[in-house]
Amino acid sequence: MAHSESPESSPTSDSPASEQLELIRTELRRAKARPKPKPMAEGLPVARVVVDKGLSHLDQYFDYAVPARLDEAAQPGVRVRVRFGGRVVKGQGRREGGKLVDGYIVERLAASDFAGPLAPLAQVLSPERVLSPELLRLCRAVADRYAGTLADVLQLAVPPKHNKPEVEPQPEPAAAPVAEPEPGGWVRYADGASFLRALAGGESPRAVWTALPGPGWPEELARAVLAVLASGRGALVVLPDGRAVARVDAALTALLGAGRHVALTAELGAEERYRRWLAVSRGAVKAVVGTRAAMFAPVADLGLVAIWDDGDSSHSEPHAPQPHARDVLLLRAVEAGAAALVGGFAVTVEAAQLLRTGWARPLAAAREEVRRTAPLVRTVGDHDQAGDGAALAARLPSLAWRVARDALARGPVLVQVPRRGYVPRLACARCREQARCAHCAGPLEAPDAAGPLVCTWCGRPEADWHCRECGGFKLRAQVFGARRTADELGRAFPSVPVRTSGRDGVLATVPGTPALVVATPGAEPVAEGGYAAALLLDAWILLGRPDLRAGEEALRRWLGASALVRGAAEDGTVVVVAEPSLRPVQALVRWDPAGYAALELAERAELGFPPVSRMAAVSGPPAAVQDLLDLVRLPEGTDLLGPVAVPVPRGEDRVDRVLLRVSPGRGAALATALKAAQAARLARGKGDPVRVRIDPPDIG
Repeated sequence: MAHSESPESSPTSDSPASEQLELIRTELRRAKARPKPKPMAEGLPVARVVVDKGLSHLDQYFDYAVPARLDEAAQPGVRVRVRFGGRVVKGQGRREGGKLVDGYIVERLAASDFAGPLAPLAQVLSPERVLSPELLRLCRAVADRYAGTLADVLQLAVPPKHNKPEVEPQPEPAAAPVAEPEPGGWVRYADGASFLRALAGGESPRAVWTALPGPGWPEELARAVLAVLASGRGALVVLPDGRAVARVDAALTALLGAGRHVALTAELGAEERYRRWLAVSRGAVKAVVGTRAAMFAPVADLGLVAIWDDGDSSHSEPHAPQPHARDVLLLRAVEAGAAALVGGFAVTVEAAQLLRTGWARPLAAAREEVRRTAPLVRTVGDHDQAGDGAALAARLPSLAWRVARDALARGPVLVQVPRRGYVPRLACARCREQARCAHCAGPLEAPDAAGPLVCTWCGRPEADWHCRECGGFKLRAQVFGARRTADELGRAFPSVPVRTSGRDGVLATVPGTPALVVATPGAEPVAEGGYAAALLLDAWILLGRPDLRAGEEALRRWLGASALVRGAAEDGTVVVVAEPSLRPVQALVRWDPAGYAALELAERAELGFPPVSRMAAVSGPPAAVQDLLDLVRLPEGTDLLGPVAVPVPRGEDRVDRVLLRVSPGRGAALATALKAAQAARLARGKGDPVRVRIDPPDIG
């Protein structure tokens, strides 16, 4: 007789056994739907990655698992995408939460020292190895020197990816060897020819080059590059702007031919610049000229680093951690055992320090050659202007007016004016109080002769200005700009064309025919055959800057303009409207930038200022600055200067600045301490940000 279950013993939908069975079935369905762990790469299953997160407390490498499908592509140096943050699901090889961020693989490992499960790489963005071991070491060294993060430096060093240049056919390296160049203009320097021979012979000399005035420096730089290429090594030249790059680029093309070097500038556009950068990275090109960002160009077998006009502010990177091109190139010279050339018409105190320590040798011409090539420099001081009742026009002293008149019969005349615009600074005619905006208290300027005044801070027009101090309504000009000067010169010399070069439009060249060329510092165009004369106006503006480098910067600006003038043998003349007894003016008259730099360096050594010492500037809201100072463990012997309030526009919160100074040899310890304190503040996630800058170039 068959056994049948009673109704009480059979499972029902409400019984506990039924519920347990349903739970088991649900879990089985979930297990089938759950993604299975993806197979990992064999041999080297771990990728060490630097992620693009520029935070001090995250400035480290992170380990990720390499999926088998990415094993071949995930090589050191390539760009990848990883999931950062969130949590790793144990046993499933995936991460929940977090964000996808970009990064670079720095190495592949057999195992990780991280105890927990590793998240896998999400994607290999490109098989191109853009981060070489040499470039990684350089970026790490720059980050450490400037108290920055590796991720921030990598953003400066590696250009953004573009697909098209990566898939284009790779250009073949030039097969024909480069012949050792003739010395050319280098014979004018005492050790110039031997310097070129040393480069061509595979040696690595280091020199501070005081260039002679005139148009020959681009070709001389190009010959130095050729000498290094002749030794089978690569060369890198960094220049302050695109106009200078174009001149050296043209000189190299004339000597080398096309395709043997590349020029890297921002004007190229992102895609073309990346295309040229790849040609350098792949070794197809071994010579690079470019602006500031080219300091990281991955030149193979680097044999020479050169920088022109290292005192120009454009060599200082504005983005964190704000490295200076000169210092980056000197780091590269030491790392690669390469030659170094720091050149310009002027000599910075940093270059003078290289000479004083013996790190570099001077490369200069004899005094007889300097006197032959430099223009005659004449001065007009306050005493001369006080008795100059015959100043006929355009606020020019009589001497300057006569020099300009006579020179215009022979060619163009350059007029350097420190300020742009029409009338960039105004004051009350009665009490001399500076004219300021009623809304934000910013300084007012007159953009033209007829329009209303405009605030230089907020941009608002000021149609009904009156002085807050005395109630006056009349204004007087404190400073004349380049366009106002051009108008006045046009009236003084009505038959002569007047050209301007400045922020509104920079001229690269001008014809060698008679003309007045009014330019702001750094925007002076090159004249065909050189200028017959130059007038350096309003010198007090450059000399009166509240800056430790005011005299050095003024001399550099004057030398740059005067070097465009014909030599004294061709009656080239420069008139500087400045007190003759001032040290920068005397250095210009004697054309002795190296002597001036040596004196400046000696004074800084007495005062303990950079470059003799190392210094850091810490700025931010007062409470935040004090918070960082409370956390930082400064090296022994650190001098703390400040805090002092930094001028800010009206209505903005107060900003304090503290200077930290250490003796030579302790700069690395200072940078490490400040970076650790920044990391501690960021890890807490509280407080306003604080800006840290190592060796600030603009100490007031």
